[in-house]
Amino acid sequence: MSPRTITAEGLLAGLDDQQRVAAEALIGPVCMLAGAGTGKTRAITHRIAYGVATGAYAPNRVMALTFTSRSAAELRGRLRHLGAGGVAARTFHAAALSQLNYFWPHVVGGQAPRILDGKARLLGHVAETLHLKIDTATLRDLAAEIEWRKTSGLSLDQYGAGIGGRALPGRLDLDQVVAMQERYERLKDERKQIDFEDVLLAMAGMIEAEPSVALQVREQYRFFVVDEFQDVSPLQYSLLLLWLGERRDLCVVGDASQTIYSFAGARSEYLLEFPGRYEDATVVRLEQNYRSTAAIVATANQLMRGRPGALTLQAATASGAGAGTAPVVRDFASDIAEARGIAQAVADLIAGGTRPEDIAILFRINVQAAVLEAALGDLGVSFQIRGSKRFFDLPEVKQAVMSLRAASVSIVGEPLFKSVSDVLRSLGWSQTAPDAPGAVRNRWESLNALMGLVDQAAPGTTFRQFTDELMERQAGQHEPTVSAVTLSTMHSAKGLEWEAVFVIGLSEGLVPITYAAGPLQVDEERRLLYVGITRARTRLALSWAATGPQQRAPRERSRFLEELGIRTTRAAGARGA
Repeated sequence: MSPRTITAEGLLAGLDDQQRVAAEALIGPVCMLAGAGTGKTRAITHRIAYGVATGAYAPNRVMALTFTSRSAAELRGRLRHLGAGGVAARTFHAAALSQLNYFWPHVVGGQAPRILDGKARLLGHVAETLHLKIDTATLRDLAAEIEWRKTSGLSLDQYGAGIGGRALPGRLDLDQVVAMQERYERLKDERKQIDFEDVLLAMAGMIEAEPSVALQVREQYRFFVVDEFQDVSPLQYSLLLLWLGERRDLCVVGDASQTIYSFAGARSEYLLEFPGRYEDATVVRLEQNYRSTAAIVATANQLMRGRPGALTLQAATASGAGAGTAPVVRDFASDIAEARGIAQAVADLIAGGTRPEDIAILFRINVQAAVLEAALGDLGVSFQIRGSKRFFDLPEVKQAVMSLRAASVSIVGEPLFKSVSDVLRSLGWSQTAPDAPGAVRNRWESLNALMGLVDQAAPGTTFRQFTDELMERQAGQHEPTVSAVTLSTMHSAKGLEWEAVFVIGLSEGLVPITYAAGPLQVDEERRLLYVGITRARTRLALSWAATGPQQRAPRERSRFLEELGIRTTRAAGARGA
């Protein structure tokens, strides 16, 4: 149907009852609590298009905000198809940057400052001036810490006084982290540069300080829609309120059960407290799930039962397969056995007619992909990595393989474990994992995965033979065909869906992750698993392994699996649970 042929009533015709309520609530505060697979993007776009078609909205006065460029592009495409192509659909950063570039010459004079490509290089210069030796991974974690501070709305003084037990990057103490940030801000100002967080801060500052800027911004945009509102940060929320001023035409859409970015400053309370802030708000609950079978929906509901803000999903008959195949849980003896077992199950699905692109394997951390890559490759199954490089393309892995290869030329006669561990220790590996998440932890995980390959080596393998095999694995990585199984972390899988989903590594220490120390962090891990489960349309398989690389003590299955109460199938050689 072309945009010109869609009438206002036609825009409502394909909506369910609750979606229609949301679409017809065009003026004033609206809160859409939209569960996974409930058609929230459809509800958002049809609501905006209906407002345009009825004349309630002038297209150029509507701003639809989201958090990724991909989501913004999808909104624009759908709105264009529905006859509302004049509506702006942008990320918070893109909207703020456009305004900043427009107002800066008038308010400050000259061109707006150049945006840093990344913080790590500048932080490297800062470390040199402070005579600190900091590796690249710690610099990346420092960059993430700066982003967290700014998006959380904290000044440096507040950060230094009130971060409590927050884990700090690398082996730096609080005084060093604060000094690094102070010098970073000073050097950035001297070079007339800003970072991405400064874009939002600068625009907020202009609106607060310059009445003429506030007047123009509020005149341009009258109606706001914010998707994924559970992911909004204090900084983004403050800017949104400044854009609104005294007006109340705000529609927010989100699902507290999919809040998985708290570590980056996201606050679901803005969504949950919206009806309290706006007592006359229209509140709509979208709980009709059009994606998954009843069995998968029941599993998702069981995981989130009783959690704050959790919606109770109901499988729609449109999901096709009725109750569907019951989700399964499989135990494996080791990560290697798990990877091989899942790879075989994937190959069997493909042989049975499922397209590779309709299958995904999801995991908690990127390094878990390494054994999957090998297992799928052995069976000739094409795959693609989403949101990350392949294991052997990671910089730290490339460096380690080169170092191992160089050492293997001169080191002979030693036990393989000693030779490999000595080289990896020189690169920062240790038998104990770093406590905090971030780039330092990711680097350790990668090196530990290489260390774990020693366990796979055949008895009597020499150091040189071991590195020969590493080089072959590295050289054998070719770009997958378009028709390929997806390997992804659960974070990167958000917003996507597949017919068949395998969620692996569901053991204590992985899900929930080791550094999820308190109840709030464990709750976030629960929500992350919920996101993984709700990616599946018709088939869902959950699994865990009793042992991992360089891990002699057995793991325990995830507490979340215990709550789901799904019967476990033990693979050959798996430890009894």
